[in-house]
Amino acid sequence: MTTSFAAAALRDPKLQIPTYHGFRSSSSSAARNALSIPRSSSSLIRAVYTPAKTETATEKRSKVEIFKEQSNFIRYPLNEDMLNDAPNLSEAATQLIKFHGSYQQYNRDERGSRTYSFMIRTKNPCGKVSNQLYLTMDDLADQFGIGTLRLTTRQTFQLHGVVKKDLKHVMGEIIRNMGSSLGACGDLNRNVLAPAAPIVRKDYLFAQETAENIAALLTPQSGFYYDVWVDGERVMSAEPPEVIQARNDNSHGTNFPDSAEPIYGTQFLPRKFKIAVTVPTDNSVDILTNDIGVVVVTDDNGEPQGFNIYVGGGMGRAHRNEATFPRLAEPLGYVPKEDILYAVKAIVVTQRENGRRDDRKYSRMKYLINSWGIEKFRSVTEQYYGKKFEPFRSLPEWEFKSYLGWHQQGNGGLYCGLHVDNGRIGGKMKTALREVIEKYNLNVRLTPNQNIILTDIRAAWKRPITTILSQAGLLQPKYVDPLNVTAMACPAFPLCPLAITEAERGIPSILKRIRAMFEKVGLKYSESVVVRITGCPNGCARPYMAELGLVGDGPNSYQVWLGGSSNQMSLARSFMDKVKLQDLETVLEPLFYHWKQKRQSKESFGDFTARLGFEKLKEFIEKWEGPVVAATRHNLKLFTDKETYEAMDGLAKLQNKSAHQLAIEVIRNYVASNQNGKGEF
Repeated sequence: MTTSFAAAALRDPKLQIPTYHGFRSSSSSAARNALSIPRSSSSLIRAVYTPAKTETATEKRSKVEIFKEQSNFIRYPLNEDMLNDAPNLSEAATQLIKFHGSYQQYNRDERGSRTYSFMIRTKNPCGKVSNQLYLTMDDLADQFGIGTLRLTTRQTFQLHGVVKKDLKHVMGEIIRNMGSSLGACGDLNRNVLAPAAPIVRKDYLFAQETAENIAALLTPQSGFYYDVWVDGERVMSAEPPEVIQARNDNSHGTNFPDSAEPIYGTQFLPRKFKIAVTVPTDNSVDILTNDIGVVVVTDDNGEPQGFNIYVGGGMGRAHRNEATFPRLAEPLGYVPKEDILYAVKAIVVTQRENGRRDDRKYSRMKYLINSWGIEKFRSVTEQYYGKKFEPFRSLPEWEFKSYLGWHQQGNGGLYCGLHVDNGRIGGKMKTALREVIEKYNLNVRLTPNQNIILTDIRAAWKRPITTILSQAGLLQPKYVDPLNVTAMACPAFPLCPLAITEAERGIPSILKRIRAMFEKVGLKYSESVVVRITGCPNGCARPYMAELGLVGDGPNSYQVWLGGSSNQMSLARSFMDKVKLQDLETVLEPLFYHWKQKRQSKESFGDFTARLGFEKLKEFIEKWEGPVVAATRHNLKLFTDKETYEAMDGLAKLQNKSAHQLAIEVIRNYVASNQNGKGEF
């Protein structure tokens, strides 16, 4: 184990942890000469290691900034805490382990003493997971976790329930099996999203390659991750030369010279940082929710030419604090394809130098851009970039793409997208996925909608694979309720320390209740709304982009958000606070009814609520007396006789469903359980 820098300093008074003095070096004049910056020039952005502003002893910084400063690049005191027998970490180490990809948690269902465990989150650019890594994660979940794997909204795994004494072994297994959790959490660039579909097309391949290069560019370089978990043994793949060149380039004052972290320095970023890359029309990545959104621009022949860049998105907020808010990213400009790494680096450095470090509630880049305005942000970033951003290129309309079902990859192989409710893989589903992935040696992709894609499947394997999966409940999309296909929820209780109420455990029953409301007001089974639920306002499941967002604001209570679009390009707004779980029908049923009755042609629920306005919607709720119900009659399309209908109706009422709804479920489950692979997804 590497001896901590701080511990060594205690033994040797000549060896001291350097004090934080802001982003400057001990020889600013030398730095100026190296960059040929005139002393009298005040209009230029200062190099990051020159005294751009005067630090004072009284300048306020958050506690986490102090922890980072004293950590010897995110090592101390985590490395020492890992050697003791305590089941939990110290306050400082609890913050630092996030940079390593883990959160300390405890079971909030238990009363009395706390039972601590750790959640490990992997980092998988583009959601790519090798066969070897998937099987390793599957094993680790059984041996050291809670027996399930969680697919996240950022195309990664979460492994819950690992106890402290097993952490080093589990981390080491992930590292040695082509995985990593470095930077999956903490104040640095998180997992870079890209369309998960393995489509062999120039723009998709280029988007995925770019996402991987950006992830490599912004990966920490000081080795703290490997020092703590594998005793300094680095298990890393070779980096493309363009990534190394962009990281080392300091021609515009972006880097800390002679630092173990040339881009991040000792303080890293003020807060988490999120990036997504995609192609035009494909909004499977919720592009506008990211700090940076990158879109491939091609010529008429499909050849990638450059990138449009959005900046300033982010979901997190706090209840009863209007100074915090979700925000959509906005256009920054266009760059040629060879400049993308330099442009991304310039944006990151602008946030590093100017994002707030005194109050973490306001440390995301969205608040910097909201304060400065996009023009100032662009101007400052251009000085680190060294060029002007070109005008934004026009783009076609966006759409949400789930990639569920069977599809051609474009190289002779097939891929199969599978819906996983809330990303939780366990039980028969976990066993079946393991069987298929291991037997056919498949690689997989994780999607930003908490689903999984099996890749590189031969046509001859389609039927046996379909049979195995359907028997475990991994159904063809036409047998999955449309509400479930687009729904998402965060884990919330019992392990998330920030949860105010249920999300993942609560969403199955909520979706069934919404489906029952649809039935009651006469909406078709094929119709749907995008529902997203979080247990707190941090917005991990991106509820502020949903047509119907439920955000926990108390025990069994939600803040209702309305007005997002079905393609996730519009921001929802807060509609009603403190709606109790048992009162959801009171609020939602009249809205669904009037949507059916008053919508324009093909108008989505989100667009409908945005068009009518909240005052009118609240009027619907206040005056609601229930839908106009036609005379009861049995459905001859499903029921051949009245007696069968009445028997089904009696069973349905016991489950708070209609006879038609229960019959459809029975038929759907029967067909799914007898699938033989002949049908198309």
